[in-house]
Amino acid sequence: MLFAYAWLPPQRGGRPELRYVVQESTTAPLRIWRCCPDARGVPSLASLQPLMSWYEREITDMCGLAFENQPQPEPLLFLPGAKVDGPPLNPSGREPQLSYRAVPYELPEMSGPDRDDIQQLPFGPVRAGVIESAQFVFFYIGEAILHYHAQLFFKHRGMEKRFEGQSPELAVLLAERVSGVGSVAHALAYSQAVEAAAGCVVPERAQAQRLILAELERLYNHLHYLAHLSHTTTLKVGEAEGLYLEELVKQINGRVCGSRLLRSVIVPGGLRRELSLRNLESELDALHKQISTYTHMLESSTPHLDRLITNGILSGRAAYDQGATGPIERASGRERDLRSDQAYGGYEYWPVRVAKAAAGDAHARQQVRIAEIEHSLEVLSHALNQMPRGPVRNLCEAQAGSEGLGWAESPRGGLFYAVHVGRGGRLARVKIKSPSFSNWRVFPFTVHDSNMMDYAINEASFGLTMAGCDR
Repeated sequence: MLFAYAWLPPQRGGRPELRYVVQESTTAPLRIWRCCPDARGVPSLASLQPLMSWYEREITDMCGLAFENQPQPEPLLFLPGAKVDGPPLNPSGREPQLSYRAVPYELPEMSGPDRDDIQQLPFGPVRAGVIESAQFVFFYIGEAILHYHAQLFFKHRGMEKRFEGQSPELAVLLAERVSGVGSVAHALAYSQAVEAAAGCVVPERAQAQRLILAELERLYNHLHYLAHLSHTTTLKVGEAEGLYLEELVKQINGRVCGSRLLRSVIVPGGLRRELSLRNLESELDALHKQISTYTHMLESSTPHLDRLITNGILSGRAAYDQGATGPIERASGRERDLRSDQAYGGYEYWPVRVAKAAAGDAHARQQVRIAEIEHSLEVLSHALNQMPRGPVRNLCEAQAGSEGLGWAESPRGGLFYAVHVGRGGRLARVKIKSPSFSNWRVFPFTVHDSNMMDYAINEASFGLTMAGCDR
């Protein structure tokens, strides 16, 4: 049995009811299990499915529901020294108060003949450039990293709380801003959750054009990824060319829908307006040739590949146990992609070839994204040549008490939205499972026993965003 994620919906009648999204296999239908805790509490599932640990800790932090025998009972979202006088998602509506006091680091107990040689390096939360806030603590000897701890959630924004009381149509603008570089994926997963709650059928033409938006978003994200990875290996020509190609895709985005980040188009029920698709196919054909030359250069640059091969190996077993998703999981040999496994929107009509690799290292993660760029261009060509006729929007009104689940395969992996509709058709709760929340959990498993010089390259190869966690 595979667990996707868990959350605690708004209480009904004063009694909490946990929800778990599960499936018997990667291609089996998604099912929702319901669990009503009794006076004995809720048993933790982390010993059976390690990936559930973060979801349980998040539920405890945000909703106040504790889990018995949780292997990591300390808070996940609150920093050491932080204290909150009530759960932020308190059904009473009272705004909790947060206090903070600085606490010293508690170093783990160390033993062995080299214990006096172990050094500690706290790095962050303020880092160079425009990199998002996080603190990483390294324990190392020389260049060898013995242990690594990532402290995230410095800028948790309470986005899920912001959805409460919003109208479903207006809240899609909020979904687009949960993680800016995933605006389409978030808007799509959210809208599909609202459509499931409302029983709304999206016109086929709107589904096809949503698919075009989603694959354009994948293109510019993967090109940015390749540029940033080249930056960390000091392949400057690879960085410059990747950023240039990313810019070309964003210019295409602006011509297609008026937004370089593809915002303000998707809405529950379909699209706000038709996309401007004239000349898009010829533009993509020209871009394809440039991308092919670029990726061939990356895959034949020996200094670049030397820094990637065997760097940050993630085994298939660890990827499964710890909940890795997207290109990270597929680079470790696990073939899962929501576009094919749980086909949604137009992906039933324009199937996607799933890219995967077996090595589980930084090079494999690059290879998967390069292959996905090729596959995205194929899907875009098929959708443009077989565009259905008809409207691009249907009425979508969810009633009080309804709920729905939506998902999308974002450039970083599986993204889920659970929507609960309350009084007056307004949102009572929106729960987001973002891919970076999953992949940040798995990332430390590739850092232990690595070396300091390879760290930046390994982190870049994961393509993580902090916004996906600090939501």
